[in-house]
Amino acid sequence: MVVKVYGQIKAANPQRVLLCFLEKGIEFEVVHVDLDQLEQKKPQHLLRQPFGQVPAIEDGDLKLFESRAIARYYATKYADQGTDLLGKTLERRAIVDQWMEVENNYLYAVALPLVMNVVFKPKFGEPCDVTLVEELKVKFDKVLDVYENRLATNRYLAGDEFTLADLTHMPGMRYIMNETSLCGLVTSRENVNRWWNEISARPAWKKLMELATY
Repeated sequence: MVVKVYGQIKAANPQRVLLCFLEKGIEFEVVHVDLDQLEQKKPQHLLRQPFGQVPAIEDGDLKLFESRAIARYYATKYADQGTDLLGKTLERRAIVDQWMEVENNYLYAVALPLVMNVVFKPKFGEPCDVTLVEELKVKFDKVLDVYENRLATNRYLAGDEFTLADLTHMPGMRYIMNETSLCGLVTSRENVNRWWNEISARPAWKKLMELATY
């Protein structure tokens, strides 16, 4: 059965789910939700995602929202199909979960307001909070220092294999890498830069970028 993904293919959170599906070889259909027109806040979508965000999925009788929960569910359901995104032992899975939490609570928590101010506010004619941006850059620097240390002794965040720990970072990191004023925070760090270059060369990521017409 084809999984319906409600969202916008260019948006970071739906991309997290779609990248998981591409890595696992899961068939999906994107049902476009126009974020610019605030369709995610309309009553029909709120039935799928009560907080007015994307993505949400429908898979038969199953309805889910929150991208990381969706990715974890399908990585588990189709553990023997496509790329193993979970890790082969309980201990490895715990490390995968740990770095998924780090991505959400430390990296994405800083990257989101940073990208909103540097990328999206100018796009919509709103003023960028320059003072806040400089404060966020300092915080992001400190977060990336932790990543640099981790990746100095590990090929990927959870060890020697690409997993959800890496995958969940990619849509948000793309905004950082595509912004001239921000990408130096990554490229100046040997190990983080090496890691990004490797994971962004994966066929599933390249396919997603094609689907998003970047």
